[in-house]
Amino acid sequence: MRRSILAAGLSGAALLVPAASHAVEGALGRPVTGTGVVPNAGIVSPEPIMAVNVAQVYLNGSIGSGRAVPIVGETSAGINAEIAFTLATFMKVWDTGPGAWNFASSFTLPYLWTEVNASFAAGRLQGARSDRASNLFDITFAPIIAGYHFSKTEHVSVSLNIWAPTGQYDVNALANPSLNNWTFVPQVAYTKIFAAYGLEFDAVAGVQFYTRNSATDYRNAPLFTLDTMLLKHFGKGFSGGIIVGTTQQLGNDSGPTADRLNGFVGRDWAVGPIVTYDTKVGARSMLSLGIRWVPTVSSKNRIDSTRTFMGTATLVF
Repeated sequence: MRRSILAAGLSGAALLVPAASHAVEGALGRPVTGTGVVPNAGIVSPEPIMAVNVAQVYLNGSIGSGRAVPIVGETSAGINAEIAFTLATFMKVWDTGPGAWNFASSFTLPYLWTEVNASFAAGRLQGARSDRASNLFDITFAPIIAGYHFSKTEHVSVSLNIWAPTGQYDVNALANPSLNNWTFVPQVAYTKIFAAYGLEFDAVAGVQFYTRNSATDYRNAPLFTLDTMLLKHFGKGFSGGIIVGTTQQLGNDSGPTADRLNGFVGRDWAVGPIVTYDTKVGARSMLSLGIRWVPTVSSKNRIDSTRTFMGTATLVF
């Protein structure tokens, strides 16, 4: 059960990314489809433990040339974006004693490197433009993560994850280490273990609510995200499985640029493999490693990336 802390924290912080957007302003928004689910996603450890996780997300994708995309208050004719996103997450499971409920809190410090290329035909930005950014991104935290144990093999956790606009933002820049808005993400995670078959099913669902970007008067519509994973445990700490995820926009974006694009409604699907390895470190600590590839298989008004990778390392103590 010591490795169960990975769930609530990582699925809350992981993965939401930045500065070029998706079916929202810039075309990516906070979520990167397929990166929000982790092993034991619905389990909050019954033990009072600490965990430190480092996650690295990389994607390189585009919205095709000739497609109108809202970005920094203007409309571009397609964009290309390369993003490397590093998140350091710190979690604490509180000592709440025996019982079906357990509680945790988490804080994530993200760092972003990104390069964005876009073409503009009119407005204050014209011609082919390219921009880079490398800085701390918007911080995210979950004050309370509540986990409930239906049984030893079935678990659920609920949380409210909050993104604060702490990163640097420049309305004249294509690449920004911030979305310049608050984002509130109520989330539910579920885990079912089929011990007789060495199988585990995890699912993480959430809805992202964005405040208005005061610099561009753009407001992203809510996004529904669902990432699922079926994992097979092979023994000696190794596991492998398949991830299926989707992001679906709920309603139209609003603001002058969004109105010109009929709300810029978007969605996408991603499918790909995951491999994990768990090992004991010392007398009480556990180290968990994971790597996944979750390419886009279908998209509309969101960055289409066949090179979406995520690696994680978590120490539980």
